Amino acid sequence: MTDKQETISFEEAMKQLEEIVEKLETGEVPLEKAIQYYQEGMKLSKLCSEKLGNVETQMQQIMNEHGELEPFSVQEED
Repeated sequence: MTDKQETISFEEAMKQLEEIVEKLETGEVPLEKAIQYYQEGMKLSKLCSEKLGNVETQMQQIMNEHGELEPFSVQEED
């Protein structure tokens, strides 16, 4: 994965991934180019997954009144 890909936002990675999917869905892409698009798409998919995982981890913690991180859980009402 290139440095450029590692620094792009989740939204930009998703946009690029959507563009690749659109190109592949046309069925008019030569085989070699389709393989390149597929490989690039898989890298972008992994990047998006990692970014979502990081956000999920961050969202599971919140700051308490002392500025310390603590686990966050939603309590359901009975």
